Amino acid sequence: MKFSAVCHGKKDLRIDPIQDRPLLPGEVRVAVAFGGICGSDLHYYHRGAVGDFAVREPLTLGHEISGVVLEVGAGVSGLHAGQKAALDPSRACLSCHYCRSGRSNLCTNMWFLGSAGRFPHSQGGFSQHLVLRQDQVIPVADDTDLLRLSVAEPLSVGLHAVNRAGPLMGKRVIVTGSGPIGLLTARAARLAGAAEVVTTDVEDAPLAIARTRMGATRTVNVVAQPEGLAEFEVDGGYFDVALEASGSPAALASLFRVIRRGGRIVQVGMLPPGTAPIPVNVLQSREIELVGAFRAHDEFRLAVDLIVSGTIDVTPILSGTYPLSQAMTAMERAGDRSQVIKLHLALNEDIA
Repeated sequence: MKFSAVCHGKKDLRIDPIQDRPLLPGEVRVAVAFGGICGSDLHYYHRGAVGDFAVREPLTLGHEISGVVLEVGAGVSGLHAGQKAALDPSRACLSCHYCRSGRSNLCTNMWFLGSAGRFPHSQGGFSQHLVLRQDQVIPVADDTDLLRLSVAEPLSVGLHAVNRAGPLMGKRVIVTGSGPIGLLTARAARLAGAAEVVTTDVEDAPLAIARTRMGATRTVNVVAQPEGLAEFEVDGGYFDVALEASGSPAALASLFRVIRRGGRIVQVGMLPPGTAPIPVNVLQSREIELVGAFRAHDEFRLAVDLIVSGTIDVTPILSGTYPLSQAMTAMERAGDRSQVIKLHLALNEDIA
C-alpha cells in the first residue's frame, strides 16, 4: 500500500492510502524521493487556502519534488525504470495561445501539482507514487543528489522572476523577503550579473545565509532596523530593479520609495487575498514598471541544469528532512523562520 499527505482542511493533514492506476499512453509512474515544503503548502495546512484558492476537497499537497522512474506507458521514449529524474509540477495543455506563444506558465488549462486553483483540484506530489506526463519527467545522471534536485521548482521561480526583471548586468537590485524563494531569487540575480543585491527580511537567520552563501552584497532586517532602507530613498531612489518575494503588502509599498525613476518592480510573492494599495501617482509620475512573475516556464529545465552542474548550490537553504509519517510535525516546524528555511519530506526512504 502506498500513501500521500492529504490536506482535508485547515490543520487537518492526513496520511491517506492511494491506489495505483494503469498508465495511459505518454504517461510515466514515478516513486517520489523528496518533497520540499513550500509556503503554499503551509498556507493550505494552516489556513485551508492560498490567496484566493481555498481547499474544497481533499488535496494532496506538494510540488517541489524529485524521484525515480518506476514504469513508462505506451509511446514513451527516452525514459526507463530506475532513472533518477527531476519532476516538473506544471502540466500545461500545450495547445492554448499562451502555451503556443512560449508562456505556458499562463496556460488557461494548467494542472499544477498540489493546487486548489481549479476544481476538481490538481493533486500534488507528496505521494509515494505519482503519475506524470512524459514531458514532466526530466532524466538526470545516476549520481545526482535527489534532495538538491527537488529544489529545481523553487529555483525556477527565482529564475523566472529574474527574467521578468529584464537584463540585470551591472544593475542594483533589492529583494524583499529572504525565504526560500527570496534567497534563490537573490542567487539568480547575481548569476544574471547584478552588481549589487540587497536582501531584506524580518529574521536574522535567513539574512545571514543570504549574505554568506547566496550572493547578497548587503542585508537589512527591517524589524531590527526600521530605518534601514532610508538611505536608499535619497536622490529619487537607488535600485534599478526590485523583486518582492515576501508576499507582504508593506514590503511592496516600501519599494516605491527606493526604486529609481524608470525602474522595475517584480511581484514574486503571493499577496494576501483581495487587493493591495499601490501608489499609482508615484508609479505614473516616475514611470515605474510593476510586473508580475508567476511560477516558471522553460526556467525549470534551466534550474535542473544549474543544480546538476553545481553552478548554483542550493544546500544553504536545506534545513532537514522528515519521513512521510511525520508530515504534520514537519508542517508545524516549517513555519519557524528563525530556525528553518526549507524542510523536506522523504516520501520513499529506500530511494531518498
